[in-house]
Amino acid sequence: MTDWTKSSWRSKPRVQMPDYPDQARLAEVEAQLAKYPPLVFAGEARRLKAELAKAARGEAFLLQGGDCAESFAEFSADTIRDTFKVLLQMAVVLTYGAKVPVVKVGRMAGQFAKPRSAAFETVNGVELPSYRGDIINDLEATPEGRLPDPFKMLHAYTQSAASLNLLRAFSTGGYADIHKVHSWTLGFTERDEAEKYREMAERISDTLSFMRAAGVNGDTAHALQTVDFYTSHESLLLEYEEALTRVDSTTGQVVAGSGHMLWIGDRTRQPDGAHVEFARGVINPIGLKAGPSTTPEDLKRLMATLNPENEPGRLTLIARFGAGQVAEHLPRLIQAVKEEGAEVVWSCDPMHGNTIKSASGYKTRPFERVLAEVQEFFAVHREAGTIPGGVHFEMTGKDVTECTGGVQAVSDENLSDRYHTVCDPRLNASQALELAFLVAEELAGRVLPEARKAVAG
Repeated sequence: MTDWTKSSWRSKPRVQMPDYPDQARLAEVEAQLAKYPPLVFAGEARRLKAELAKAARGEAFLLQGGDCAESFAEFSADTIRDTFKVLLQMAVVLTYGAKVPVVKVGRMAGQFAKPRSAAFETVNGVELPSYRGDIINDLEATPEGRLPDPFKMLHAYTQSAASLNLLRAFSTGGYADIHKVHSWTLGFTERDEAEKYREMAERISDTLSFMRAAGVNGDTAHALQTVDFYTSHESLLLEYEEALTRVDSTTGQVVAGSGHMLWIGDRTRQPDGAHVEFARGVINPIGLKAGPSTTPEDLKRLMATLNPENEPGRLTLIARFGAGQVAEHLPRLIQAVKEEGAEVVWSCDPMHGNTIKSASGYKTRPFERVLAEVQEFFAVHREAGTIPGGVHFEMTGKDVTECTGGVQAVSDENLSDRYHTVCDPRLNASQALELAFLVAEELAGRVLPEARKAVAG
Protein backbone atom coordinates (compact mmCIF):
# COMPACT_ATOMS: atom_id res chain seq x y z
CA MET A 1 0.00 0.00 0.00
CA THR A 2 2.60 2.51 -1.07
CA ASP A 3 -0.14 4.99 -1.96
CA TRP A 4 -1.70 4.95 1.53
CA THR A 5 -0.82 7.04 4.56
CA LYS A 6 -2.78 7.61 7.74
CA SER A 7 -3.60 11.08 6.35
CA SER A 8 -4.54 10.08 2.79
CA TRP A 9 -8.25 10.12 3.71
CA ARG A 10 -8.01 13.91 3.83
CA SER A 11 -7.87 14.08 0.03
CA LYS A 12 -11.11 12.07 -0.32
CA PRO A 13 -14.76 13.19 -0.12
CA ARG A 14 -15.90 13.26 3.49
CA VAL A 15 -19.44 12.84 4.82
CA GLN A 16 -21.01 12.74 8.31
CA MET A 17 -18.05 14.59 9.80
CA PRO A 18 -18.02 17.97 11.56
CA ASP A 19 -16.48 21.15 10.23
CA TYR A 20 -14.55 22.55 13.16
CA PRO A 21 -14.75 26.36 13.27
CA ASP A 22 -11.37 26.71 15.04
CA GLN A 23 -8.75 24.87 12.98
CA ALA A 24 -5.89 25.91 15.27
CA ARG A 25 -7.69 24.38 18.24
CA LEU A 26 -8.27 21.20 16.22
CA ALA A 27 -4.59 20.95 15.28
CA GLU A 28 -3.62 21.38 18.93
CA VAL A 29 -5.86 18.48 19.99
CA GLU A 30 -4.65 16.23 17.18
CA ALA A 31 -1.02 16.89 18.15
CA GLN A 32 -1.77 16.10 21.78
CA LEU A 33 -3.60 12.85 20.97
CA ALA A 34 -0.76 11.78 18.71
CA LYS A 35 1.54 11.78 21.78
CA TYR A 36 -0.78 9.63 23.90
CA PRO A 37 -0.36 5.84 24.17
CA PRO A 38 -2.65 3.80 21.91
CA LEU A 39 -5.72 2.34 23.59
CA VAL A 40 -5.25 -1.08 21.97
CA PHE A 41 -2.30 -2.88 20.49
CA ALA A 42 -1.46 -4.63 17.24
CA GLY A 43 -1.16 -8.08 18.82
CA GLU A 44 -4.69 -7.79 20.21
CA ALA A 45 -6.06 -6.77 16.82
CA ARG A 46 -4.31 -9.73 15.16
CA ARG A 47 -5.70 -12.12 17.79
CA LEU A 48 -9.23 -10.84 17.19
CA LYS A 49 -8.76 -11.24 13.45
CA ALA A 50 -7.76 -14.88 13.96
CA GLU A 51 -10.88 -15.49 16.07
CA LEU A 52 -13.09 -13.84 13.44
CA ALA A 53 -11.53 -16.09 10.80
CA LYS A 54 -12.91 -19.01 12.81
CA ALA A 55 -16.35 -17.36 12.85
CA ALA A 56 -16.24 -17.12 9.06
CA ARG A 57 -15.74 -20.92 8.93
CA GLY A 58 -18.43 -21.66 11.51
CA GLU A 59 -15.86 -22.60 14.15
CA ALA A 60 -16.81 -19.61 16.35
CA PHE A 61 -19.65 -17.10 16.59
CA LEU A 62 -19.42 -13.31 16.88
CA LEU A 63 -21.39 -11.47 19.56
CA GLN A 64 -21.04 -7.70 19.14
CA GLY A 65 -23.07 -5.45 21.40
CA GLY A 66 -23.22 -2.35 23.51
CA ASP A 67 -24.37 1.23 23.57
CA CYS A 68 -25.71 3.10 20.56
CA ALA A 69 -23.63 6.09 21.67
CA GLU A 70 -21.55 6.31 24.81
CA SER A 71 -22.20 9.31 27.02
CA PHE A 72 -19.87 11.44 29.10
CA ALA A 73 -22.65 12.14 31.63
CA GLU A 74 -23.69 8.47 32.05
CA PHE A 75 -20.12 7.17 32.40
CA SER A 76 -19.59 5.04 35.52
CA ALA A 77 -18.02 1.79 36.63
CA ASP A 78 -21.49 0.35 37.25
CA THR A 79 -22.60 1.10 33.67
CA ILE A 80 -19.56 -0.69 32.23
CA ARG A 81 -19.95 -3.62 34.62
CA ASP A 82 -23.65 -4.11 33.90
CA THR A 83 -23.24 -4.15 30.11
CA PHE A 84 -20.20 -6.43 30.35
CA LYS A 85 -22.17 -8.76 32.64
CA VAL A 86 -25.07 -9.11 30.20
CA LEU A 87 -22.71 -9.70 27.27
CA LEU A 88 -21.07 -12.53 29.24
CA GLN A 89 -24.48 -14.04 30.01
CA MET A 90 -25.45 -13.83 26.35
CA ALA A 91 -22.15 -15.43 25.35
CA VAL A 92 -22.66 -18.45 27.63
CA VAL A 93 -26.13 -19.07 26.18
CA LEU A 94 -24.90 -18.65 22.60
CA THR A 95 -21.93 -20.92 23.24
CA TYR A 96 -24.31 -23.65 24.35
CA GLY A 97 -26.49 -23.19 21.28
CA ALA A 98 -23.68 -22.95 18.75
CA LYS A 99 -21.36 -25.51 20.38
CA VAL A 100 -18.45 -23.26 19.40
CA PRO A 101 -16.61 -20.42 21.17
CA VAL A 102 -18.24 -16.99 21.13
CA VAL A 103 -16.09 -14.01 20.15
CA LYS A 104 -17.08 -11.18 22.50
CA VAL A 105 -16.80 -7.65 21.07
CA GLY A 106 -18.29 -4.65 22.87
CA ARG A 107 -19.55 -1.42 21.36
CA MET A 108 -17.57 0.24 24.12
CA ALA A 109 -14.56 2.44 24.89
CA GLY A 110 -14.87 4.51 21.72
CA GLN A 111 -18.48 4.49 20.46
CA PHE A 112 -19.02 8.23 20.84
CA ALA A 113 -19.75 9.58 17.34
CA LYS A 114 -23.03 9.03 15.48
CA PRO A 115 -24.05 9.70 11.88
CA ARG A 116 -27.28 11.65 11.46
CA SER A 117 -29.91 11.71 8.75
CA ALA A 118 -29.96 15.53 8.71
CA ALA A 119 -27.27 18.13 9.38
CA PHE A 120 -29.73 20.35 11.28
CA GLU A 121 -32.73 19.87 13.51
CA THR A 122 -35.35 22.25 14.87
CA VAL A 123 -35.68 22.41 18.66
CA ASN A 124 -38.35 24.66 20.18
CA GLY A 125 -38.58 26.55 16.92
CA VAL A 126 -34.82 27.11 16.65
CA GLU A 127 -32.74 25.45 13.92
CA LEU A 128 -29.55 23.97 15.36
CA PRO A 129 -26.79 21.66 14.14
CA SER A 130 -27.72 18.05 14.90
CA TYR A 131 -26.22 16.32 17.91
CA ARG A 132 -23.45 14.01 16.61
CA GLY A 133 -22.24 12.38 19.80
CA ASP A 134 -20.37 13.55 22.87
CA ILE A 135 -17.02 13.39 21.11
CA ILE A 136 -18.21 16.15 18.75
CA ASN A 137 -20.84 18.40 20.38
CA ASP A 138 -23.38 18.61 23.21
CA LEU A 139 -26.76 16.94 23.53
CA GLU A 140 -27.99 20.16 25.14
CA ALA A 141 -29.86 22.08 22.45
CA THR A 142 -28.08 25.44 22.50
CA PRO A 143 -26.24 27.21 19.68
CA GLU A 144 -23.02 27.15 21.71
CA GLY A 145 -23.34 23.51 22.76
CA ARG A 146 -23.97 22.30 19.23
CA LEU A 147 -20.74 23.80 17.89
CA PRO A 148 -18.16 21.05 17.23
CA ASP A 149 -15.46 21.19 19.91
CA PRO A 150 -12.23 19.27 19.22
CA PHE A 151 -11.30 19.18 22.92
CA LYS A 152 -14.08 16.65 23.38
CA MET A 153 -11.77 14.12 21.71
CA LEU A 154 -9.47 14.32 24.73
CA HIS A 155 -12.40 13.61 27.05
CA ALA A 156 -13.37 10.63 24.85
CA TYR A 157 -9.82 9.28 24.97
CA THR A 158 -9.68 9.52 28.78
CA GLN A 159 -13.04 7.80 29.20
CA SER A 160 -12.09 5.08 26.72
CA ALA A 161 -8.81 4.41 28.54
CA ALA A 162 -10.62 4.12 31.87
CA SER A 163 -13.26 1.83 30.34
CA LEU A 164 -10.63 -0.46 28.83
CA ASN A 165 -8.76 -0.62 32.12
CA LEU A 166 -11.90 -1.81 33.92
CA LEU A 167 -12.89 -4.24 31.15
CA ARG A 168 -9.45 -5.84 31.22
CA ALA A 169 -9.72 -6.24 35.00
CA PHE A 170 -13.18 -7.79 34.75
CA SER A 171 -12.03 -10.14 31.99
CA THR A 172 -9.13 -11.62 33.92
CA GLY A 173 -9.88 -11.00 37.60
CA GLY A 174 -12.44 -13.76 38.26
CA TYR A 175 -15.58 -11.72 37.54
CA ALA A 176 -16.02 -13.60 34.25
CA ASP A 177 -16.00 -17.08 35.85
CA ILE A 178 -18.49 -19.14 33.82
CA HIS A 179 -20.24 -20.60 36.89
CA LYS A 180 -20.85 -17.14 38.32
CA VAL A 181 -22.08 -15.85 34.96
CA HIS A 182 -24.52 -18.72 34.58
CA SER A 183 -25.89 -18.20 38.10
CA TRP A 184 -26.95 -14.71 37.01
CA THR A 185 -28.74 -16.21 34.02
CA LEU A 186 -30.60 -18.67 36.23
CA GLY A 187 -32.02 -15.68 38.09
CA PHE A 188 -33.53 -14.46 34.81
CA THR A 189 -35.16 -17.82 34.02
CA GLU A 190 -36.71 -18.10 37.49
CA ARG A 191 -39.25 -15.45 36.48
CA ASP A 192 -42.62 -16.93 35.53
CA GLU A 193 -42.64 -15.08 32.21
CA ALA A 194 -39.22 -16.58 31.28
CA GLU A 195 -40.25 -20.17 31.96
CA LYS A 196 -39.83 -21.19 28.32
CA TYR A 197 -36.06 -20.57 28.61
CA ARG A 198 -35.67 -22.56 31.82
CA GLU A 199 -35.09 -25.91 30.11
CA MET A 200 -32.08 -24.64 28.16
CA ALA A 201 -30.69 -22.95 31.27
CA GLU A 202 -31.02 -26.21 33.20
CA ARG A 203 -29.22 -28.10 30.45
CA ILE A 204 -26.36 -25.61 30.71
CA SER A 205 -26.36 -26.15 34.49
CA ASP A 206 -26.14 -29.91 34.00
CA THR A 207 -23.20 -29.48 31.64
CA LEU A 208 -21.34 -27.27 34.12
CA SER A 209 -22.10 -29.69 36.96
CA PHE A 210 -20.68 -32.58 34.95
CA MET A 211 -17.55 -30.58 34.18
CA ARG A 212 -17.11 -29.73 37.85
CA ALA A 213 -17.56 -33.38 38.83
CA ALA A 214 -14.94 -34.36 36.27
CA GLY A 215 -12.49 -31.96 37.86
CA VAL A 216 -12.79 -29.23 35.24
CA ASN A 217 -13.28 -25.94 37.09
CA GLY A 218 -11.79 -22.50 37.43
CA ASP A 219 -8.87 -23.83 39.47
CA THR A 220 -7.89 -26.46 36.91
CA ALA A 221 -8.94 -24.71 33.67
CA HIS A 222 -7.95 -21.08 33.46
CA ALA A 223 -10.26 -20.55 30.50
CA LEU A 224 -13.32 -21.00 32.74
CA GLN A 225 -12.34 -17.98 34.84
CA THR A 226 -11.23 -15.53 32.17
CA VAL A 227 -12.44 -14.29 28.79
CA ASP A 228 -11.01 -12.46 25.83
CA PHE A 229 -13.03 -9.28 25.40
CA TYR A 230 -12.52 -6.79 22.59
CA THR A 231 -13.79 -3.29 21.86
CA SER A 232 -15.20 -1.77 18.70
CA HIS A 233 -16.79 1.41 17.42
CA GLU A 234 -17.85 3.10 14.21
CA SER A 235 -14.82 4.75 12.61
CA LEU A 236 -16.57 8.05 11.98
CA LEU A 237 -14.44 10.89 13.34
CA LEU A 238 -11.30 10.42 11.28
CA GLU A 239 -9.24 13.16 12.93
CA TYR A 240 -9.49 11.11 16.14
CA GLU A 241 -8.70 7.86 14.33
CA GLU A 242 -5.65 9.28 12.58
CA ALA A 243 -4.26 10.79 15.77
CA LEU A 244 -4.35 7.37 17.50
CA THR A 245 -2.95 5.40 14.55
CA ARG A 246 0.41 3.80 15.29
CA VAL A 247 3.09 1.67 13.60
CA ASP A 248 3.58 -1.70 15.30
CA SER A 249 7.19 -1.84 16.42
CA THR A 250 7.44 -5.60 15.90
CA THR A 251 6.05 -5.86 12.36
CA GLY A 252 6.00 -2.35 10.92
CA GLN A 253 2.27 -2.72 10.25
CA VAL A 254 -0.12 0.18 10.83
CA VAL A 255 -2.79 -0.29 13.49
CA ALA A 256 -5.70 1.93 14.50
CA GLY A 257 -5.01 2.37 18.21
CA SER A 258 -8.52 3.56 19.10
CA GLY A 259 -10.21 0.13 19.24
CA HIS A 260 -9.69 -3.49 18.32
CA MET A 261 -12.33 -3.52 15.58
CA LEU A 262 -13.63 -0.59 13.55
CA TRP A 263 -16.68 -0.53 11.34
CA ILE A 264 -17.84 1.63 8.45
CA GLY A 265 -21.46 2.69 8.58
CA ASP A 266 -24.07 2.35 5.87
CA ARG A 267 -23.93 6.14 5.37
CA THR A 268 -20.13 6.33 5.03
CA ARG A 269 -19.25 3.31 2.87
CA GLN A 270 -18.62 5.25 -0.37
CA PRO A 271 -15.89 3.27 -2.21
CA ASP A 272 -14.01 6.50 -3.02
CA GLY A 273 -14.79 8.17 0.30
CA ALA A 274 -12.63 9.18 3.24
CA HIS A 275 -13.84 6.46 5.63
CA VAL A 276 -13.07 3.58 3.29
CA GLU A 277 -9.71 5.16 2.48
CA PHE A 278 -8.69 5.29 6.14
CA ALA A 279 -9.87 1.77 6.96
CA ARG A 280 -8.12 0.10 4.04
CA GLY A 281 -4.67 0.90 5.42
CA VAL A 282 -4.89 -0.36 9.02
CA ILE A 283 -4.56 -4.01 10.03
CA ASN A 284 -7.54 -4.06 12.42
CA PRO A 285 -10.56 -6.21 11.64
CA ILE A 286 -13.06 -4.05 9.74
CA GLY A 287 -16.84 -4.24 9.84
CA LEU A 288 -18.92 -2.99 6.92
CA LYS A 289 -22.60 -2.18 7.40
CA ALA A 290 -24.68 -3.28 4.40
CA GLY A 291 -28.21 -1.92 4.02
CA PRO A 292 -30.92 -2.13 1.34
CA SER A 293 -29.11 0.36 -0.92
CA THR A 294 -25.93 -1.76 -1.07
CA THR A 295 -25.49 -3.06 -4.60
CA PRO A 296 -23.50 -6.19 -5.54
CA GLU A 297 -21.16 -3.99 -7.59
CA ASP A 298 -20.49 -1.67 -4.64
CA LEU A 299 -19.94 -4.64 -2.33
CA LYS A 300 -17.45 -6.27 -4.71
CA ARG A 301 -15.51 -3.04 -4.99
CA LEU A 302 -15.52 -2.50 -1.24
CA MET A 303 -14.33 -6.04 -0.55
CA ALA A 304 -11.48 -5.62 -3.03
CA THR A 305 -10.51 -2.28 -1.45
CA LEU A 306 -10.79 -3.25 2.20
CA ASN A 307 -9.45 -6.80 1.92
CA PRO A 308 -7.35 -7.07 -1.25
CA GLU A 309 -5.46 -10.13 0.04
CA ASN A 310 -8.76 -11.86 0.96
CA GLU A 311 -7.44 -12.36 4.49
CA PRO A 312 -9.76 -14.46 6.68
CA GLY A 313 -11.13 -12.50 9.64
CA ARG A 314 -10.32 -9.12 8.14
CA LEU A 315 -13.82 -8.22 6.93
CA THR A 316 -17.18 -8.63 8.67
CA LEU A 317 -20.29 -7.81 6.64
CA ILE A 318 -22.98 -6.52 9.00
CA ALA A 319 -26.38 -6.88 7.31
CA ARG A 320 -29.06 -4.37 8.35
CA PHE A 321 -32.23 -4.44 6.29
CA GLY A 322 -35.28 -4.49 8.55
CA ALA A 323 -37.73 -7.28 9.31
CA GLY A 324 -39.49 -8.48 6.19
CA GLN A 325 -36.74 -7.25 3.87
CA VAL A 326 -33.90 -9.70 4.45
CA ALA A 327 -35.03 -12.22 1.83
CA GLU A 328 -35.26 -9.39 -0.70
CA HIS A 329 -31.79 -7.95 -0.21
CA LEU A 330 -29.41 -10.44 1.45
CA PRO A 331 -29.35 -13.17 -1.26
CA ARG A 332 -27.88 -10.86 -3.92
CA LEU A 333 -25.08 -9.84 -1.55
CA ILE A 334 -24.39 -13.47 -0.65
CA GLN A 335 -24.18 -14.20 -4.37
CA ALA A 336 -21.70 -11.35 -4.86
CA VAL A 337 -19.49 -12.75 -2.10
CA LYS A 338 -19.65 -16.22 -3.64
CA GLU A 339 -18.75 -14.89 -7.09
CA GLU A 340 -15.66 -13.18 -5.67
CA GLY A 341 -14.69 -16.13 -3.47
CA ALA A 342 -14.41 -13.61 -0.65
CA GLU A 343 -13.63 -14.57 2.94
CA VAL A 344 -16.13 -12.72 5.16
CA VAL A 345 -17.98 -13.06 8.44
CA TRP A 346 -21.73 -12.61 7.96
CA SER A 347 -23.26 -10.78 10.92
CA CYS A 348 -26.82 -9.58 11.51
CA ASP A 349 -27.66 -6.11 12.85
CA PRO A 350 -31.43 -6.34 13.49
CA MET A 351 -31.61 -2.96 15.21
CA HIS A 352 -31.14 -0.19 12.67
CA GLY A 353 -33.70 -1.35 10.13
CA ASN A 354 -36.45 -1.70 12.73
CA THR A 355 -36.65 1.75 14.27
CA ILE A 356 -40.15 3.24 14.38
CA LYS A 357 -41.91 6.22 15.98
CA SER A 358 -44.29 5.04 18.69
CA ALA A 359 -47.78 6.38 19.23
CA SER A 360 -46.46 8.29 22.23
CA GLY A 361 -43.81 9.97 20.07
CA TYR A 362 -40.75 8.00 21.20
CA LYS A 363 -38.32 6.40 18.78
CA THR A 364 -38.42 2.68 19.58
CA ARG A 365 -37.70 -0.80 18.25
CA PRO A 366 -40.26 -3.61 18.71
CA PHE A 367 -38.63 -6.74 20.11
CA GLU A 368 -40.63 -8.99 17.79
CA ARG A 369 -39.30 -7.16 14.73
CA VAL A 370 -35.72 -7.43 15.99
CA LEU A 371 -36.18 -11.17 16.49
CA ALA A 372 -37.90 -11.56 13.10
CA GLU A 373 -34.93 -10.06 11.28
CA VAL A 374 -32.53 -12.43 13.05
CA GLN A 375 -34.69 -15.41 12.11
CA GLU A 376 -34.89 -14.24 8.48
CA PHE A 377 -31.10 -13.82 8.44
CA PHE A 378 -30.59 -17.43 9.54
CA ALA A 379 -33.22 -18.70 7.10
CA VAL A 380 -31.57 -17.01 4.10
CA HIS A 381 -28.19 -18.45 5.02
CA ARG A 382 -29.69 -21.94 5.41
CA GLU A 383 -31.16 -21.63 1.93
CA ALA A 384 -27.88 -20.33 0.47
CA GLY A 385 -25.68 -22.89 2.23
CA THR A 386 -23.62 -20.13 3.84
CA ILE A 387 -22.64 -19.44 7.42
CA PRO A 388 -24.48 -16.97 9.69
CA GLY A 389 -21.45 -15.97 11.71
CA GLY A 390 -22.58 -13.34 14.18
CA VAL A 391 -25.04 -10.84 15.61
CA HIS A 392 -24.71 -7.13 16.35
CA PHE A 393 -27.00 -5.51 18.95
CA GLU A 394 -27.46 -2.09 20.49
CA MET A 395 -28.10 -2.92 24.15
CA THR A 396 -27.33 -1.95 27.71
CA GLY A 397 -27.07 -3.69 31.06
CA LYS A 398 -29.49 -1.17 32.54
CA ASP A 399 -33.22 -1.71 33.03
CA VAL A 400 -34.24 0.91 30.48
CA THR A 401 -37.56 1.09 28.63
CA GLU A 402 -36.57 2.00 25.09
CA CYS A 403 -37.55 -1.06 23.01
CA THR A 404 -41.04 -2.50 23.32
CA GLY A 405 -41.86 -6.18 23.92
CA GLY A 406 -39.91 -9.06 25.40
CA VAL A 407 -40.77 -11.09 28.52
CA GLN A 408 -40.97 -7.85 30.49
CA ALA A 409 -43.66 -6.79 27.99
CA VAL A 410 -42.51 -3.18 27.71
CA SER A 411 -45.43 -1.33 26.15
CA ASP A 412 -45.74 1.97 24.33
CA GLU A 413 -47.08 3.46 27.57
CA ASN A 414 -43.95 2.28 29.45
CA LEU A 415 -41.44 3.98 27.17
CA SER A 416 -41.39 7.21 29.17
CA ASP A 417 -40.56 5.35 32.43
CA ARG A 418 -36.80 4.94 31.81
CA TYR A 419 -36.02 6.25 28.34
CA HIS A 420 -32.39 7.30 28.79
CA THR A 421 -30.66 6.87 25.42
CA VAL A 422 -28.94 9.90 23.91
CA CYS A 423 -29.57 8.60 20.41
CA ASP A 424 -31.15 5.26 19.41
CA PRO A 425 -33.30 2.88 21.51
CA ARG A 426 -31.44 -0.03 23.10
CA LEU A 427 -32.45 -3.47 24.29
CA ASN A 428 -32.42 -3.62 28.08
CA ALA A 429 -30.68 -6.39 30.03
CA SER A 430 -33.72 -8.67 30.07
CA GLN A 431 -34.49 -8.21 26.37
CA ALA A 432 -30.84 -8.77 25.39
CA LEU A 433 -30.62 -12.02 27.34
CA GLU A 434 -33.96 -13.24 26.01
CA LEU A 435 -32.76 -12.55 22.49
CA ALA A 436 -29.63 -14.61 23.20
CA PHE A 437 -31.81 -17.61 24.13
CA LEU A 438 -33.78 -17.22 20.90
CA VAL A 439 -30.62 -16.85 18.78
CA ALA A 440 -29.20 -19.93 20.53
CA GLU A 441 -32.20 -21.90 19.24
CA GLU A 442 -31.37 -20.75 15.70
CA LEU A 443 -27.72 -21.70 16.22
CA ALA A 444 -28.68 -25.14 17.46
CA GLY A 445 -30.29 -25.76 14.07
CA ARG A 446 -27.44 -24.28 12.06
CA VAL A 447 -26.01 -26.69 9.47
CA LEU A 448 -22.42 -25.87 8.54
CA PRO A 449 -21.12 -26.56 5.02
CA GLU A 450 -18.88 -29.42 6.19
CA ALA A 451 -21.82 -31.19 7.82
CA ARG A 452 -23.96 -30.60 4.73
CA LYS A 453 -21.26 -32.16 2.53
CA ALA A 454 -20.96 -35.16 4.87
CA VAL A 455 -24.71 -35.77 4.71
CA ALA A 456 -24.68 -35.45 0.91
CA GLY A 457 -21.77 -37.85 0.68
